[in-house]
Amino acid sequence: MDLLRIAGPHPLEGTVSISGSKNAALPVMAAALLTDQPLELHNVPDIEDIEAMATMLRHLGVQVDRLAQSSWRLHAARLGTVQIGADLTRRMRGSFLLFGALIARSGEAAIARPGGDDIGMRRVEQHLEGLRLMGANVDELSDMYTAQAARLHGARIDLDMPTVTGTENLIMAAVLADGITVIANAAREPHVFDLVRCLVGMGARISGAGTELIVIEGQPSLLHGTTHSVTTDYIEAGTYMVAAAATRGQVVVDRMRPSDVRWLINKLRTAGADVVEGASHVLVRGGPLRAVDVTTWPHPGFATDLQPQWGALMTQATGTSIVSEALYENRFRHVPELMRFGARISVEGRSAIIEGPVRLTPTRATVPDIRSGAALVIAALCAHGTTELDGVYHLDRGYEALEEKLRGLGANVERVTIAGDGDAAQFDLSGVVGD
Repeated sequence: MDLLRIAGPHPLEGTVSISGSKNAALPVMAAALLTDQPLELHNVPDIEDIEAMATMLRHLGVQVDRLAQSSWRLHAARLGTVQIGADLTRRMRGSFLLFGALIARSGEAAIARPGGDDIGMRRVEQHLEGLRLMGANVDELSDMYTAQAARLHGARIDLDMPTVTGTENLIMAAVLADGITVIANAAREPHVFDLVRCLVGMGARISGAGTELIVIEGQPSLLHGTTHSVTTDYIEAGTYMVAAAATRGQVVVDRMRPSDVRWLINKLRTAGADVVEGASHVLVRGGPLRAVDVTTWPHPGFATDLQPQWGALMTQATGTSIVSEALYENRFRHVPELMRFGARISVEGRSAIIEGPVRLTPTRATVPDIRSGAALVIAALCAHGTTELDGVYHLDRGYEALEEKLRGLGANVERVTIAGDGDAAQFDLSGVVGD
């Protein structure tokens, strides 16, 4: 079992380069199923979830080759099966991204219920109903989703909420359908736009990406692959921006698009941090912080994937802040762990009320999910003493070279492996995360 040992407090200082987006890379990898030609991907993050997706694609018969640390070649010349069992899907929710592409390519699919972080109900009814409108016969079994369609056809699909994976699944199904599909109230996240950019490079006909209305003109097949560079991870960028403000540091967050995190930049400035924007970077200077409320909402609202990190930041701010979660009912799993540090937080329904500032004290805490883990790392960087975090495999799923990047900013952080006899032996595993 690995754990992170972090000694604080220490202001983060320096420059950190942002990796490719996990949430963009996974659907783009699934898109390889839509053509019998090779797809070459670059700027893919070196994390566990990418390895999990590669394993599932190999199971389906896709030739998957890793060309370099951040480059992959996927070739779905033919598929050997259209079924993915629970032994593979339980590793992450992103496994369900294969559903729409499988139906479009093969006319059938069977995927066990997806796993991933337990942040609340993330139902797939909108995915399934959209596929039914496109002519698929979809069954929801106790442990598996199945679908058959001799040929999908275009449809008008009005989403109740702008679900990201639902939008991506339906786009991939629609590119090979007969006729025109219109997705209304579509998700507008940067990784949805990135998927469309890749699909257009493969020959798909799609307009409206980045808006609430996406129109797909289906084709019999995508005749060619493409070479695609995955967009950078705005959630990773936001995590380091929040960490810089929380530790009162000065950090240049490089290789990112400030427009992707406009909502965060505005909130950080309101909270008292100085944020200077460049063409492909932001400089964050920390200072005395004041409490600022946030409510999560689909893009371009405040991202739910940065809500836990913002909560950690608010423990260092003067006043009372209310952090409300509008998307997932179980997204406060970090709160009991933050309270181990001495944070003063109470949860009422879908809101956390945070009193600050608090002098955080070191502790031993457990990472319950990816983004909660990032919040605990920020708390550990602010705490006075040495903190140990276990369950760091969650962080390995979403953050490339976390320890290495933090050390590059001056943080005192190391990865420790607990040996079978209970003794701790230190191993430097940065650089092999996700291998």
